[in-house]
This record gives sequence, C-alpha cells and structure tokens, in this order.
Amino acid sequence: MVVCHPERLRKRPGELVTTIGLKSKRMADIDNKEQAELDQQDMEDVEEVEEEETGEDANSKARQLTVQMMQNPQILAALQERLDGLVGTSTGYIESLPKVVKRRVNALKNLQVQCAQIEAKFYEEVHELERKYAALYQPLFDKRSEIINAIYEPTEEECEWKADVEEEISEEMKEKAKLEEEKKDEEKEDPKGIPEFWLTVFKNVDLLSDMVQEHDEPILKHLKDIKVKFSEVGQPMSFTLEFHFEPNDYFTNEVLTKTYRMRSEPDDSDPFSFDGPEIMGCTGCQIDWKKGKNVTLKTIKKKQKHKGRGTVRTVTKTVSNDSFFNFFSPPEVPESGDLDDDAEAILAADFEIGHFLRERIVPRSVLYFTGEAIEDDDDDYDEEGEEADDEEGEEEADEENDPDYDPKKDQNPAECKQQ
Repeated sequence: MVVCHPERLRKRPGELVTTIGLKSKRMADIDNKEQAELDQQDMEDVEEVEEEETGEDANSKARQLTVQMMQNPQILAALQERLDGLVGTSTGYIESLPKVVKRRVNALKNLQVQCAQIEAKFYEEVHELERKYAALYQPLFDKRSEIINAIYEPTEEECEWKADVEEEISEEMKEKAKLEEEKKDEEKEDPKGIPEFWLTVFKNVDLLSDMVQEHDEPILKHLKDIKVKFSEVGQPMSFTLEFHFEPNDYFTNEVLTKTYRMRSEPDDSDPFSFDGPEIMGCTGCQIDWKKGKNVTLKTIKKKQKHKGRGTVRTVTKTVSNDSFFNFFSPPEVPESGDLDDDAEAILAADFEIGHFLRERIVPRSVLYFTGEAIEDDDDDYDEEGEEADDEEGEEEADEENDPDYDPKKDQNPAECKQQ
C-alpha cells in the first residue's frame, strides 16, 4: 500500500524531477543484495513520486482530450442540443404535490399574472413620463444642434469648462497656452460649428461604426441632428428617430425617419414572460436618391459565354450594397409573423440599434463625440479584467516563492534596454 505524505507531495516540479533523478542513480549503483536491504521508507518514497508523476500525466492527457473535444463543432452542437433539452425539464416534484397544494400554486400563478398587468401599467406611465420630459429636454437639444451647425455661437461663459487638470495649472501657464491657442486660430481658417459631429459619434461607437461604410461617410458629414419623437397621448406606444440632413448631392430628403412600434402588455398565451415593453416592429422611409448616388445599390458586370456559338457578352446587374442607409429599409414582417433566420437576425440587431440611439446616443451625444461615454461603457468589463489581474498576480507570487526561479531568464534584454 502506498502511503501519501502531503509534505512530500508539495514539492515544486523542478524539485520533483531532481528527486526522481537522484533515486534512479542510487538504484543503479547498488547491487541486488543492497537493493533487497533497502530501507522500506525509501521504497515508499519512490512509489509515491512515481504515482504522482503518473497522476500528472493522466491529468495532462485528460486536459488535452477535453480541449480537442471542445474544438470539435459536432461535439459542441450535440452537447448544446442536450443542454437545450434539459432546460425546463421537470424534476417531478411539482407533479408529485397533493391536489390541494397544486390548487394553491395555481392561485399564486393568478397573482403573478395580476403583477404582470400592474407592471405593464407601470411601464405605460413611464412612457408618459418620457414624453413629458422629452419636451423639457428638447430646448437643450435644439441649442446643441444650433451650436453644432454654426447657427449659434456660445458665449465665453457657456464655453468655460473647468477640468480637474486645468485647476492645477498656474495662471502663467494658462496665459501662455491662451496666447499660443489664439495664434494658431489666427493662422488657420475658422471652422463653422463642430464639423462632422455626428459622423464622429458614429465612428466612436462599435455598434454604429460597423454599419458605416466608407461610401457612407461623405453623406453622414451632412447629418445635422438626430431627434427622438414619442407617440402622442392616447396613441399606441412608439417612438420615431428623425435624422435631419442639410442639402447634399446624394438625396433630396431633409429628414429620414425610422419608427419603432412598442407593446407593454403581457401575452395572454405566455403572461409570465413579460419583462417590460417590447419593440414589436419598425418602419423606415423612402430615400429619394439623386441619379447615380444610391449607395445601397451597386452595379456589377458579368461576362457570359454562349454554349453553342462561343460568343461572349457582358451583362450588367444591380445588387444590394452594404450601407448605413439600409437602416431605413428594414425587413417587412408578414401578417403571419413568420420570418426566416436572416430577417430575424437583421430585425433583432435593428431593434438593439434603435433602442441604443434613443437611450444613449441622442441624450449623451457630446460624450460619445469626446469618447468619455465610451469609457463609461467599458467600465462594465472592469470586474472581469480585475479577476484576470488577480490570477496573474497569483502566478507571479508563486514564481517569486520558487527558490529555483530566476527572473533574469524571463527578461528580454532587447526589450528591457532603456533608450
């Protein structure tokens, strides 16, 4: 029987290899008689080390096998299908309850439906509050638009912004910086408003920048403002995004719109799934493109060879083109409500974008322009990053506690050399 001694098994990998080597040499140098008389404790030590090494090999092979399995799409698909089948699977406990207890559970379900109905009313009133406060925000948003589009020039008082860093700068440095800034302003042409404001916002946000193609950028430079309009009192819940453009060479529309229809009521067939207002559908608008300026379409030429005569002809075909402006032509939802997978994916992404524009971009556009709001969004991932740092710190601590660890071996002289 092998007796395990935790103190001996705590050796680091380098020490373990040294121990095995010394004992192997010792076994080779002694004769059979001396080997027979070998202390029983030494034999137990050898057996323990060999068993530990075997266990490590087994664990290593198991890890390799697991990695190989996780990289196999067929195995992953089968595993996912199996897990999906387990979701919602009953343990049998509810079915085994006495009838009188089941009746009480049904009563609780009815109470839950009433809770969902109250919650729906709550969100309807929230929508009314949003409409009310939208009217209070609008004068500020209008002034923002006037500054962006050089209609209004803000006063010195309105432009004053004291950052924490600026407070630490001496008055002398402030004066020097002001003179240099004035000199630079005199040397270059004074731009009007804030050029390319909304294009910069879009390019700073991953969700939107993925939609913007290179051929969209010249058009989006003409985007003056984005507004949110809520449905009137008594009308079904909805909101409309209005994209206001200055005259341009691409289309004649002054405003492009996208309306999102919402619902805030539990579904009779599945009332327990209610989790607040849902976007049920959306409607875009027709863009009146000027001749040859429609960036949502592209012309391709194909050569076709006649099978019999062998003659070749060139065929011109118009196909869809990736563009931000496809946003205004969402898939139409049929009355049956059935959509193919591609259309469902497009609509799901569309709803996310519409909600993001309404909730984040329009109210806080200047912070997305400067990048400050993007930093706030990135804070959501700090916790995960801190956990990774903790693990890395533990590894570094283990290395420092290792008597055989030489930090110089891990350094790259070329990288560490100071310039």
